[in-house]
Amino acid sequence: MKGSVRALTAILLLILVAVLAILGTGAFHATDTVAGFFNMQKTTIRLWYSDEALSDYLNIRAVAYNETHDDVRIEPVHVSGVEILENIYSTSLYEDVFPDLYIVTNDMLEKAHLAGLTSDVALSGSPFSPNDFPESARNAVTYQGRYVAYPFYYETSVLMYNKTYLEQVVRQELGVSEDADVSTMTTDEGVPMADEIEARISEKIPRTIADLLKFASSYNAPATVEAVFKWDVTDVFYNYFFVGAYMNAGGPAGDDIASLNLYNSEMVSCMKAYQKLNTYFAIDAGSVNYESIIEDFIAGKMLFTVVTSDAVTRITKAQESGECPYEYGAADIPALNDFYDTRTMSVTDCVVINGYSEHVPEAADFAEFLVSGTDESIFRQTGKLPARTIPHYEDERLAVFFDVYTASVPMPKMIETSNLWMRLEIAFTQIWNGADSNQTLKEMSESMMKQVVGRHYEEMLLPEPDAVSITDETAGD
Repeated sequence: MKGSVRALTAILLLILVAVLAILGTGAFHATDTVAGFFNMQKTTIRLWYSDEALSDYLNIRAVAYNETHDDVRIEPVHVSGVEILENIYSTSLYEDVFPDLYIVTNDMLEKAHLAGLTSDVALSGSPFSPNDFPESARNAVTYQGRYVAYPFYYETSVLMYNKTYLEQVVRQELGVSEDADVSTMTTDEGVPMADEIEARISEKIPRTIADLLKFASSYNAPATVEAVFKWDVTDVFYNYFFVGAYMNAGGPAGDDIASLNLYNSEMVSCMKAYQKLNTYFAIDAGSVNYESIIEDFIAGKMLFTVVTSDAVTRITKAQESGECPYEYGAADIPALNDFYDTRTMSVTDCVVINGYSEHVPEAADFAEFLVSGTDESIFRQTGKLPARTIPHYEDERLAVFFDVYTASVPMPKMIETSNLWMRLEIAFTQIWNGADSNQTLKEMSESMMKQVVGRHYEEMLLPEPDAVSITDETAGD
C-alpha cells in the first residue's frame, strides 16, 4: 500500500515539474493557468475601444470582473477609431483574434447590424428596467424594433451660465453688498438671505430666448463682460436645438427611412428667429469656434453659452488652479418663446456584441456588468456621462445634463442620412449669414431626399410662415 502511495506521489511530482517547466518556457499564454493545462483554459473576451480616455476605467472594470469570474478573462484593447467597423469586420472574417465586444456611437449601429456585427440584447429584464435607462438611451440602441447594443455613455448640450454674475445682479436688487456675509442675514419677511438669493438666481435663468433677450436689454454689465450670450454658431451640435423639436430624422430611434421630415413651416419659423439673433449678438461665424467660446466663458467674458460636458471638467480644473474665480451653473436649453419649443441632439456610445463572436453569452454578461455598474465616478475618471439613470448626482450640473439627455433626439442610424448633419450645419451657417430660411431649408431637404430615393427630388416651396417673436411672449411679431 505504501509503495502505491509513493508511486502516485512520484507521478504527481513529475506532472508538477512538467507544468512548471512549460510555464517557465512561456509556452502558456498569460491567461492560461495550471487548470488550463488540464483543458480548463479561461475564455478570453476582447473589448475593442477607440477613446483612450477610457483606458484606465475599462482596465479597472475588467480586473473587477476577472476577480469574480474564474472561467472568463476580459481583455480591453485600445484601437484606432478610423474605420473601426471595417477593421472589426475584416478581423472577424479573416483572423483568429478579433473582438467579442466593441464600443461605437449609436449612429453606426445600422451599418454594424447590416454587416453582421451585432447581436440582439435584452434590456427588458434586471438590471435594464425602464427605471434604469431613459427612453433616449433605449432609442439610441434600438434598430428595427430590437435592442442591438447596450447604452454606455452619452453627450449632449446644455445652457451654462456664470452664477457669480447673476448673484451680483440679485444682490444689487436686494441692496446687499458683494462682500456681505449673507449666512446670518434675513429678508424683511424673515427668509434666510442666502435662500432668497439662490431663489432669485434661479428666476434669472432664462426659460426662453425671449427671456434671455429681455435680461440682456436691462443688464448693466461689468467691464469684463463682452457678451451676454455667445455660442458656436458653426457647429450643428450646439445649434440643433433650434429645429430639434420639429425636424424628424428617422423617428424616435432614428432608424425609419420613411420618417423623414426635414422641411416644414415650424422649422422655417424657428430658423427665421435664429437668424434674428445675429442682429442682437453679432457673432461672426467666420471667426468663432467652440474652443474660443469656452476660453472666453471661463475668463468671465460672457454670462450664457451652450456647452457639452467637457466644459464642466475644464471649468473645475480652472477653478482648482486659481485661474477662474467664478462659479457656474447648468440649465435646460431655453425654448424660443411660449409657443415654439427647442430640443437638443445627443449621441450615445454603446457596447456592442460582435455577431461573429463565439462567446456571446460571456460577452453579454460582461457588457451588462459594465453598463449597469456605471455611476458618477465614470465622469470623474473619463469625462463621460453615464447613460444609466443615477438616483443622485453630487455635481448638480451633471444632473442637468442627464435631464436634457432624457428629452434629446438621438443621432439617426440610417446610412442614407449619414451626411445630414454636415448639410444641416451648412444650412445653419448660410441662414446665420443672411440666406433666406425658407429656400435654404428647402434646398437642404431636396439634396438629402435625392440621396435617399436615388433620383431627383423637389419640395414644394412652403408659404412664408409668420415670424417668431424672440423679444416678447407672443407668437409673432
